[in-house]
Amino acid sequence: MSRFDAYFRAALTERDAAGTRRILRAVRREDGTIVRDGRRLVDMSSNDYLGLADHPLLRERATEWALRYGTGARASRLVSGTLDLHRRVEEKMVGFKGTQGALLFASGWQANASVMPALCGLSISRTGHPMQVFADRLNHASLHHGCAAAGIRQVRFRHNDLDHLETLLKREAGKPGLRMIVTESVFSMDGDRADIPALRTLADRYDAFLYLDEAHATGVLGPHGRGLSCGMADLAMGTCSKALGGMGAYVAGSGAMCDWLVNHASGFIYSTALPPAVLGAIDAALDVVPGMDEAREGLLAQAERLRRTLNGAGFSTADSTTQIVPVLIGESQTALDVAVGLEDAGFLTVAIRPPTVPLHTARLRLALHAGLTDGQIDDLGQAVIRLAKRSAGAPTVS
Repeated sequence: MSRFDAYFRAALTERDAAGTRRILRAVRREDGTIVRDGRRLVDMSSNDYLGLADHPLLRERATEWALRYGTGARASRLVSGTLDLHRRVEEKMVGFKGTQGALLFASGWQANASVMPALCGLSISRTGHPMQVFADRLNHASLHHGCAAAGIRQVRFRHNDLDHLETLLKREAGKPGLRMIVTESVFSMDGDRADIPALRTLADRYDAFLYLDEAHATGVLGPHGRGLSCGMADLAMGTCSKALGGMGAYVAGSGAMCDWLVNHASGFIYSTALPPAVLGAIDAALDVVPGMDEAREGLLAQAERLRRTLNGAGFSTADSTTQIVPVLIGESQTALDVAVGLEDAGFLTVAIRPPTVPLHTARLRLALHAGLTDGQIDDLGQAVIRLAKRSAGAPTVS
């Protein structure tokens, strides 16, 4: 028993009442499907967009490297943890992203949360003034955390509103310090895209560094799945735990920037390096992903098929144009009820609720993957429509 347990229980009771308490529910994967409580479910919730987590080459190389090199890297990268395997995968990532350099991190959260403070520290050390950070309001929590860790007050622009961004850039133009624009290329809760060429133009116009989180674009969008940055970002961060089917993350950009992060990014400096099995899976994914254009095209076509069904019934899918299809429900308990009903119908989905999304915008986050059939997409759409109308009385109209 902890002396704080009474406080913990009281706070959890409040979250229960608000419909925002999170719980952990175990699943088992069998033959490419999910089993929960004895039921086989179609996965509509994970980020394994290309199905590579079950790919035989990834399994084989992860196993091979673990058997040959062991289960751990044994130290941080700056001690004795930089294996020739890390160099190999980083060089392959450089070729994949078309940059001068790349660094591997343990996770996307770790990368954003440690790289952001490092970059903000650059402005202080070189100009004596804080970094000016212009950030999309809907950026991932890890990016906001990185700014908070740096003690930076972000200048936030309305989501994907580049006119508003330019107004803010103009307003702050006379202030000292380096400038940075930070955004995602694909937003994880809305499934919409940033206008990267326009952001590059603004960054050049106002002498700003462009930081692009490519977590949900890597593997799925851009030429051969290389993401949307296409050489237009000063720094591209992406994960290996979503469409690449493994674990870890990368930062790609100039050689000088990567060398500088080796000296200043705390998450890189003070963390044990990625183990051989994880590196093997990343290495294999980088071999496979460029040749999966047909799977990518099919995935995006399925997402468009689902949006047409939902929009036709009056439901909002926000501005989604990607494999992530949000269905705006409104209140947290209603979204939970619909998710439970979908599980009964054979679909594993997740209700996303505040504080992850704004109040009264609770939603189903439908994350599609390349193994789905037209029939499954149609059945899912009809089940969402039926259950949401039954739970709420009327859809959230687009």
